Amino acid sequence: MTAVVVAGLEFAYPDGRVALEGVDLSVEPGERLAILGPNGSGKTTLALHLNGIHEPRSGSVTIGGLSVEEANLREIRRRVGLVFQDSNDQLFMPTVGEDVAFGPANLGLDGDDLERRVADALDAVGGSELAARPSHHLSGGERRRAALATVLAMEPDVLVFDEPSSDLDGAGRRELVATLIPLPMTQIIITHDLPLALELCPRAVIMRGGRVVADGSTRDLLLNRALLEENRLELPFGFRLETSPGS
Repeated sequence: MTAVVVAGLEFAYPDGRVALEGVDLSVEPGERLAILGPNGSGKTTLALHLNGIHEPRSGSVTIGGLSVEEANLREIRRRVGLVFQDSNDQLFMPTVGEDVAFGPANLGLDGDDLERRVADALDAVGGSELAARPSHHLSGGERRRAALATVLAMEPDVLVFDEPSSDLDGAGRRELVATLIPLPMTQIIITHDLPLALELCPRAVIMRGGRVVADGSTRDLLLNRALLEENRLELPFGFRLETSPGS
């Protein structure tokens, strides 16, 4: 069964600004998909529809065959884990361990089962040593991994990551890539970091003006200079696609 199906999705903000205009998209189980596009193209707005934070004006979203609608939101929000661009939006408890435990505890998990879920999530991000630390004492890379652990503790089917490499140094970025690649669930990576998209995601879509304007091999899209220029996307200065990982 297809992991994510978006059909004819339209959305406008209360001030009348149209953010999505007929988005169609499907993502297969276990696929890693990059969503690229300039600021204001609708990338984050689309992400917020995948777990029901926004309600569409028209169109539909289904996750593993389950419709994203009011009656299903509890299960949808377990199935779809959203890691926000600002890790501080997800880290608010006294310690990282308590942050990671918060979601599963609200689902009724407790005792040894809860401890095991927390330990497994932190281990998956290489952050077992972070459990007793307050988030405000963490580096940017550590906060990003802790925020990811809070989502993994819910055992989602789909992971949606908004600008995962923002504010990370080189070491933090490498740690992030090493963390994401082994994860088995479907991953949707919203990013301006085109080399990151190439390294992580075999497939990418480009959004502009609330629409999907290109969908294909990440490498093929990034080799299309005219397409990148048209959509205000740019590879870093000196980056040679021909010698990049996976070329």
